[in-house]
Formats: sequence, structure tokens, C-alpha cells
Amino acid sequence: MPEKFELSLAALRVNKNLTQEEMAKEVGVKKGTWQNWETGKTFPSVPEIKKIETFFGVKYENINFYP
Repeated sequence: MPEKFELSLAALRVNKNLTQEEMAKEVGVKKGTWQNWETGKTFPSVPEIKKIETFFGVKYENINFYP
């Protein structure tokens, strides 16, 4: 069975050498919204999660949405 792994939104972003502002633009949200996701204050909607999955090539269940 494959081992489960989780990466935080911040780790995924940093691995792509992107700022929070650049990542927010990629997903189509404001920088503050992305920051809230990274800190766990708010969570992305399903359509936003799909964009994140597509951009990073990572499934939802492998993303840790808690800081």
C-alpha cells in the first residue's frame, strides 16, 4: 500500500519558489485569502481546492490544510 504523505500549503508554495501573492494569483484569490488558508484561519472552497490540486499535481487528501 502506498504511504500517505501530507504537505502544507506553505510547503507546496515554497517548493515552487512562489510568493503568497503569486500563488494567490494562480488560484484566482486575494493574497489575504491565501494567507488565511496557510494559517488555517479559513479554508478553500471545493472549486479552489481543485485549482490547487491541478496546479501542484497533488491530491486533496495529501494536502495538510492545518498549519
